[in-house]
Amino acid sequence: MLNTVIEGYNTLMNDYSDKRVKDWFLMSSPLPTMAMCLTYAFIVKILGPRLMRDRKPFQLRKTLIVYNLLQVIFSSWIFFEAWDGAWGNGYSLRCEPVDYSTSPAAMRVARGCWWYYFSKFTEFFDTFFFVMRKKYDQVSTLHVIHHGIMPMSVWFGVKFTPGGHSTFFGLLNTFVHIIMYSYYMLAAIGPQMQKYLWWKKYLTVLQMVQFIMVFIHASQLLFTECDYPKAFAWIILLHAVMFYFLFYNFYQQSYKKREDKKVAQKKKDDDDRAHNRPVDPPTNQSKSIWSYLTSTPCFLPAVTDTDSCDELYSRPPVNGAACSAFMSDDSFRNRAFVSKSANA
Repeated sequence: MLNTVIEGYNTLMNDYSDKRVKDWFLMSSPLPTMAMCLTYAFIVKILGPRLMRDRKPFQLRKTLIVYNLLQVIFSSWIFFEAWDGAWGNGYSLRCEPVDYSTSPAAMRVARGCWWYYFSKFTEFFDTFFFVMRKKYDQVSTLHVIHHGIMPMSVWFGVKFTPGGHSTFFGLLNTFVHIIMYSYYMLAAIGPQMQKYLWWKKYLTVLQMVQFIMVFIHASQLLFTECDYPKAFAWIILLHAVMFYFLFYNFYQQSYKKREDKKVAQKKKDDDDRAHNRPVDPPTNQSKSIWSYLTSTPCFLPAVTDTDSCDELYSRPPVNGAACSAFMSDDSFRNRAFVSKSANA
């Protein structure tokens, strides 16, 4: 039985993989990638919290501004490579087989796929910064699972299909990352940028649109003849479905339900005041396990607290205090802003 498994593994890796990438960094075997993913999970869930247990949270404002800027630049370059080398230069939306030749165009696309794979490791720092800042509520199970499995998922794409149809996902994903990391870079600068960040809600909508487009693009291969492995079409399709519903749940929890509750509560409060009845104080409702896990998108990057609001770590804002608008209840749900319980 064991010999059969080993023989099947060797056949898969040697006979069906792309020979062009076998000597590339981390491409010879899935084990190094798997080891790094497991190490990442160990650091952010066990080792990191233990090391930070008796330490004050790091602020990291300038570090995270630079980090988000570098992510914007890196994502922009990968997007340019995907567009200029493939999708803006002759790739077909209906069917695009992988070009396994060693032509300059084919090798450029393959290298772009590898860099997209590498970018999944740079995103580990999103979680590392959460741990260093003691934002443990942001290090949800889904957050860790997503960041932990993405390098492994993309590794198989680079190993077997570095190019062709499924790179459409990378094109859209890097485009969204350009906008997303730009948002968090601006938010990291401080509360003075808050008035320019009204489009947070539409960023979430853009992310959902991305997954709808990926779903439609991948699913068409199930009904048409195309020289592209349908197994990878299924993998991309299922990823798109899972991520869409995660973001849809976040959108409902963060915007739609919150807005409906605010309108209903305001109407009730106005009615109580009109009839001289006491106004009920706000209550904290318990969340379901699903709501707890997905209350924040598990894929969004970390951003920094603001140095100008350091005093708010030790005491809550007083009437009219600086940054009080920035530290509103709504903003606590945004990763860009500091939590009331930062020193808890």
